[in-house]
Amino acid sequence: MPNANNSHPTPTNELSHVQRRAVSELLRVSPVADDLGRRFRDAGFTLALVGGSVRDALLGRLGNDLDFTTDARPDDVLKIVRPWADAVWEVGIAFGTVGCRKAGFDLEITTYRSEAYDRTSRKPEVSYGDSIEEDLVRRDFTVNAMAVALPEKEFIDPHNGLEDLAARILRTPGTPEESFSDDPLRMMRAARFAAQLDFEVAPEVVTAMTEMAGRLEIVSAERIRDELNKLILSDHPRKGLRLLVDTGLAALVLPELPALRLESDEHHRHKDVYEHTLTVLDQAIALEAPRDQPGGGPDLVLRLAALLHDIGKPKTRRFEKDGRVSFHHHEVVGAKMTRSRMTKLKYSNEQVKDVSKLVELHLRFHGYGTGEWTDSAVRRYVRDAGHLLDRLHKLTRSDCTTRNKRKAKALSDAYDGLERRIAALQEQEELDAIRPDLDGNEIMQVLEIGPGPQVGRAYRHMLELRLEKGPMERDEAVAELKRWWADQQS
Repeated sequence: MPNANNSHPTPTNELSHVQRRAVSELLRVSPVADDLGRRFRDAGFTLALVGGSVRDALLGRLGNDLDFTTDARPDDVLKIVRPWADAVWEVGIAFGTVGCRKAGFDLEITTYRSEAYDRTSRKPEVSYGDSIEEDLVRRDFTVNAMAVALPEKEFIDPHNGLEDLAARILRTPGTPEESFSDDPLRMMRAARFAAQLDFEVAPEVVTAMTEMAGRLEIVSAERIRDELNKLILSDHPRKGLRLLVDTGLAALVLPELPALRLESDEHHRHKDVYEHTLTVLDQAIALEAPRDQPGGGPDLVLRLAALLHDIGKPKTRRFEKDGRVSFHHHEVVGAKMTRSRMTKLKYSNEQVKDVSKLVELHLRFHGYGTGEWTDSAVRRYVRDAGHLLDRLHKLTRSDCTTRNKRKAKALSDAYDGLERRIAALQEQEELDAIRPDLDGNEIMQVLEIGPGPQVGRAYRHMLELRLEKGPMERDEAVAELKRWWADQQS
């Protein structure tokens, strides 16, 4: 149990509640965890369930990924688990971690350690420790600095993590300055856990994050990206993103986000782009399919597109003579900025392409006005969106944040109408696979020419005809092609 000399008041009822949940969760994993604990004890070593696994057990959300800590060195860990586990991997062994799988559980077993950053280094220096207390004090937050010794199930909580868990607050085991100096990425982790767990961050931790934000510059782009993704995919990303912006961390990680806090004056009014963006993100999340549906759950591409869809506005803002503010072509500028930022954060080429495409297309619906969409416009909308069409539907709907109920309903009704038109045309024409009525080989045969750039130009012309007019009979398509070719020759 927590230390008796704790300076924080104990919410007794909440503690007993989380303890009951923990017992239930630990009983579920006991057969595997206890068996492993006995094997380490028989080999002369200690083993404890630790960190996020203990925290999640106390929160009633423990999954099948279990984290352990031990005084055994990696080579000794391998000797113990190899005859026992269903599979073993050594990807993290340089950092003292051995992974294995047993009875459907994925286990990571890490030797007691301490790690710290050199002020000029991007990689932590790892050294092994000799006690679990030494291991726990180096961890990021008190709620992650609890352990359960196995197989005895002795609860170890030297930093009052259980009470902080019950109070739903993030503190560091030592001073936040020491913790963030050891690993600056922990500042982003604070924002991520606030978003994932819906916890508050202690004031002294927020202060340290603000004062030490510049230390994040030594952390690799890949580690920052992975932490940002976890935050964005969490249940409460708005909370974590606000913390990144308010502490100045976002200025280093995603500077386009705080740049959305555009100043306005009494003569030039416009929507608060920063608040609008966070609301669009919330509304996009609400449109995601449930986790239990195929392809459901958090959608990183959609969420990134919602977060970045208006980042071109600061660069395109213009003050008009009538007092309005315009952002002409901000979607084009924003798409370019999106590609640049995501590339710097080392996202995959596919993710960069998809998110920037959604940013580029997010205003396309409004470009057609409120009139009736032609078949040609519908075909082009579907063609340009491609496999992103469903996400574009969600992003476009999410982008409506007006408080004017009549205007919001009109926009929703208009988009309902567009989706009905798409469905009808898809049924008639197979829009998802729009192709010209003549393929490349047929074009060469009709025009009696060989492969070359002229075939590509002819193909593009026939595709434009297909989008404009819909499907044509072969004779009509051949006649159109010959007419175009004659114009080219003249």
